[in-house]
Amino acid sequence: MWLPIRVFVGSALIGLAAAAQPGSVLSSPLARSSEAGPWVLVDTQGRSISDRDLKGKPSVLFFGFTHCSEICPVGLSALTAWMRALGKDADRLNVVFVTVDPERDTPAVLATYLSNFDARIRGLTGTPAQVAIAAQRYGVSYEKIPLGGDDYSIRHSMTIYLTNREGRVVNSIVPQDTNEAALEKLRRISRG
Repeated sequence: MWLPIRVFVGSALIGLAAAAQPGSVLSSPLARSSEAGPWVLVDTQGRSISDRDLKGKPSVLFFGFTHCSEICPVGLSALTAWMRALGKDADRLNVVFVTVDPERDTPAVLATYLSNFDARIRGLTGTPAQVAIAAQRYGVSYEKIPLGGDDYSIRHSMTIYLTNREGRVVNSIVPQDTNEAALEKLRRISRG
């Protein structure tokens, strides 16, 4: 069972890097060992969730959106496989997908979308202002790109942020990381 996970995740990472065509993503600065700061969002059940609710467990935060055609489903598939590979260590983590498209990504839309991935991945949304505050706290870049008519896409950074139990950003997973490097980073924060 380990070999298919390795092959899948390795392919996912290659796909994640390949999906990052020029102009499709934005770079995202990482403020290492800094607390992201206060934010409040809403989960898929409509409950208010803040940065304080994640404290006490290390967290994995991935910012994206449900209409994303490549980067987000590949990233969430990789997270799902990594969590499976971590086994019980994955239960020690908060794993959160935060939308950068709150206009379309309601709690119900996020719940349906995330049902395709590991059940432990929680979805968060909010008002555009709430999402902007949370994104700013982690240094996440995103930008709405008009596609014609009312349609649009969103260019966004691909960094997956790793925080310690106190909510401080201590590491990140980026598309250039190997499968082994990503798993080691996740294992380290889950045990630390």
